[in-house]
Amino acid sequence: MSSPWSGPRRVERAAKRLFDIAASLAALVVLSPLLVAAAIGVKCSSPGPVFYRGIRTGLHGRPFRILKFRTMVDGAAALGGPSTGLNDPRVTRFGAFLRRHKIDELPNLVCVLAGQMSIVGPRPEVPQYTSLYAGDELLILGVRPGITDLSSVRFIDLASHIGDTDVDANFEQRVLPEKNRLRVRYVREWSFWNDMKIIGLTLLGLLRVRR
Repeated sequence: MSSPWSGPRRVERAAKRLFDIAASLAALVVLSPLLVAAAIGVKCSSPGPVFYRGIRTGLHGRPFRILKFRTMVDGAAALGGPSTGLNDPRVTRFGAFLRRHKIDELPNLVCVLAGQMSIVGPRPEVPQYTSLYAGDELLILGVRPGITDLSSVRFIDLASHIGDTDVDANFEQRVLPEKNRLRVRYVREWSFWNDMKIIGLTLLGLLRVRR
């Protein structure tokens, strides 16, 4: 399948990457006090590393390690599946605060600067799910994954959509198909200005989230 990054839109592609570099650098500088405070909070609130480095599928299907603040108990992967529902006992109290305000995602900015991610692009999934992509879903792997996209806006309060029972099954059957539909839509409709709109929608969504 053809990639949206091939063809005549080189100027927009270059603008997207330049924006990613400038925005991630600026955000890391401006948010550095918050990042330091969050890191101290993670370290002091529960034993274990400050960062979570889970494997995700990136551009062209290449795996990479995402960088996030750890929000679960150390060794959480051995205690449950990849999805996190409401009241997941693996989530620490401070981790729940970070998740609620999306602060745990801020270290993704380092992945953006490194070229593994983009500010806007399909949220990266675990290989368990991307290995099942077929048909139009393969288009998702033709772009850099991002910190936010249409599916992030739609499921900004993801845990409430998953619930607190059979969370992995609920995610796979009720949430993942819609996420992938929106990811494919993002790829097909991609433009630099659509990225700017998604950033705006994400910020508005964060302001409206109530728990």
